[in-house]
Amino acid sequence: MSAATQQRSEGQDVLGLFRKQTAEDLELLAILHDREPDAQLLQQMKHAGFPQVLALNLESESGRQALDLMHKAILDLPEAITTQVLDDLAADYASIYLNHNIHASPEESVWLDEDSLICQDSMFQVRSWFEKHNLEIYNWRIRPDDHLVYQLQFIAHLLSENDDMETLEEAATFMDEHLLRWLGDFGRRVSQRCDTPYFAGAAALTAAYCEELRDLLAEILQQPRPSKEEIEERMQPAAQTEPVPVKFVPGIGPAV
Repeated sequence: MSAATQQRSEGQDVLGLFRKQTAEDLELLAILHDREPDAQLLQQMKHAGFPQVLALNLESESGRQALDLMHKAILDLPEAITTQVLDDLAADYASIYLNHNIHASPEESVWLDEDSLICQDSMFQVRSWFEKHNLEIYNWRIRPDDHLVYQLQFIAHLLSENDDMETLEEAATFMDEHLLRWLGDFGRRVSQRCDTPYFAGAAALTAAYCEELRDLLAEILQQPRPSKEEIEERMQPAAQTEPVPVKFVPGIGPAV
């Protein structure tokens, strides 16, 4: 094997490992928002030293703060998870994800729609991405396609689906056009308004992780991230042109 071929092979191995590990990280983060934690999950996270088990080492200030917040929330859990701990987490989960008491919806449409409604254009746009990859949400009336959990799982799917660069480009584009347009606001609002350090940490960590993952994708693809203004311009609906009315002039027929 030539040196160039070996270098290329090693580079592919490193990229493959990056894709696998970040996909696993995203699946773990999705679990944090998917349901209220039970005693088994909390004990597993505590014994594993979560979030230090995440493969991506967050380096930004917000990333380090989020890691510390989540780490302390897990560290402060009792060794034997009590009913009171579970009840507090269940109530906070319901407040954030079910009852929307703190006005921090996990659904994209609510953040981007002019009237803050669910199941709007964003949901159908996200659904078209899923359909392109032969994916379907079966309970979309209960949890719409543009829900945070599904978006995290979809990016994980793109990262692990193939080894080609095209899917990395798709992951970057999807994050630009959907997840990252609202996740930062979601993370800040939940961490400021929720009642438990666990969900404050989960929201802040997810937002910081996805931002740094997107920065890494930009480096790998050698394509700079578009600005917020560029993204918003790209996502504007196409202008509808008004049809020009045709006036009938007596004595003039159609040209042949």
